[in-house]
Amino acid sequence: MGLTIDLKGKTALVTGVSSGIGLGVASMLAKAGCDVAGCGKEPKDSSAALIFKQQVEGAGGRSFYQQVDVTKAEELESFVKTAASFFNGLDIVVSNAGQNIFEGVAGSTEEQWQKNIDLNITSHWRVCKYSQLFLEKSKNGVIIIMTSNHAFSTIAGCFPYNIAKTALTGLVRSMAIEWGPTIRAVGLAPGFIQTAGNDTWFNSFPDPEAERKRTIELHPVKRLGTVEDVGAFCAFLASDFAAFISGSTYLMDGGRAALMQDK
Repeated sequence: MGLTIDLKGKTALVTGVSSGIGLGVASMLAKAGCDVAGCGKEPKDSSAALIFKQQVEGAGGRSFYQQVDVTKAEELESFVKTAASFFNGLDIVVSNAGQNIFEGVAGSTEEQWQKNIDLNITSHWRVCKYSQLFLEKSKNGVIIIMTSNHAFSTIAGCFPYNIAKTALTGLVRSMAIEWGPTIRAVGLAPGFIQTAGNDTWFNSFPDPEAERKRTIELHPVKRLGTVEDVGAFCAFLASDFAAFISGSTYLMDGGRAALMQDK
């Protein structure tokens, strides 16, 4: 018999579930048996919130959704407390919400720098801090921070986003040290994942399909990642199979970092 990831009876909180990686993570956790609380910038009656609900409940889980601006502390704290009350506790937190802020070192303004700090660092710290007591009550709480391959290596023009994603690896280490053994903290660093955001990036080139093919060729696996790939890894990291994993950030980039680029 094969091994099956079983998260039945667990409750997960996922930020940024309106689309992309966050929605994929919520869906895969639900397929593994989780109930899922999700938040996004869109209202509760929006199509994005409805799709989240359909994917989670279609997989057999219960869902809860709240409109949240994760850069606003009071909204984020309210979401965590309301979700924990709705499900009578939390077992898993996937702090995913974020945004590409690519400006370059010289080109970035003070405002862009601060926006990056607030969204791509501070919001992650806050959601973990607000969730700490609930995860401790779970006895086997798990935090997964969504960082990026830019935490390991980057390219020109990706400042200050890459700074934030690098900083999150330190947050993972600190939580693992200070909150263990009742809470495990793990980082996940995806590379090129097929999302609407990446489609927008490809479409910024004169020949989007040629740029997509060129990018795929940079990956030894000869494809881009999917949100289901990321969600499946989150389900594994949240499971008992990963009980000895904490404090590390895992690069998930289709082998791109292993290949020395020479052209």
